[in-house]
Amino acid sequence: MPDNEHEQRMARPRMASGALFFDSVGRVLLVRPSYKPLWEIPGGYVEQGESPLAACRREVEEELGITPDIGPLLVVDWAPSPAEGDKVLYIFDGGDLGSGGKALIRPAPRELLAVEFQPAGALDQLLIPRLARRVKQAIAARELGRTCYLEHGQQLLAQADRTGQ
Repeated sequence: MPDNEHEQRMARPRMASGALFFDSVGRVLLVRPSYKPLWEIPGGYVEQGESPLAACRREVEEELGITPDIGPLLVVDWAPSPAEGDKVLYIFDGGDLGSGGKALIRPAPRELLAVEFQPAGALDQLLIPRLARRVKQAIAARELGRTCYLEHGQQLLAQADRTGQ
């Protein structure tokens, strides 16, 4: 096959990367962007030549004004969309911020209206449905100590595959 035909068929998904941060009672840190109606997790799009982890670190620093250690990858989610184009989304473990870490947060003034810890039970009301599914899967992956592959925020592996049996 000629190179140009092959290149035309190659996927070129947009990528985004974010982090989950927790407080001492297991609530998740959410941000309220000024440019969207619902809450989000800290993060954003991966730039040209940037790794998902580097994008996560950059976005956390830009949005929250902090530079915590970012832990392991929790979730990779393939989210196809005919309207917006395909996306590959990454969520990393930001770890426990605790009261000291929360006090260091300096939200980006024109970008964020609020930064709050929220219980996992409130995610369906605060996040768009596909993000709520992704974040809940990331919380479960963190508890299991393993990375999870998703499509549209849902696991596709059989139960035996997830438990290692």
